[in-house]
Amino acid sequence: MKSIRIFLAVALFNIFPSFGFATPVDINAADASEIAEALSGVGPKTAQAIVDYRAKNGPFGAIQDLLKVKGIGPKTLERYQQDIDLGTKR
Repeated sequence: MKSIRIFLAVALFNIFPSFGFATPVDINAADASEIAEALSGVGPKTAQAIVDYRAKNGPFGAIQDLLKVKGIGPKTLERYQQDIDLGTKR
């Protein structure tokens, strides 16, 4: 029975790859609304702070650079680390 559930889960994942899984947001290209939508719990104000920081300082070189943005702390960064892309994975 367990192997049937695993098979079905794998089959569903292959048919619907985005089902239940968010696509990481490219914080070096996304606008504030895209960031807020992709990172549930990050509001429009913090998302705009990310965009403003990027505009002033250039693209983020590492995910940890988000700690320099007001409103992003270690716990927030840890929570969203898997949902963030720097645009370098293409």
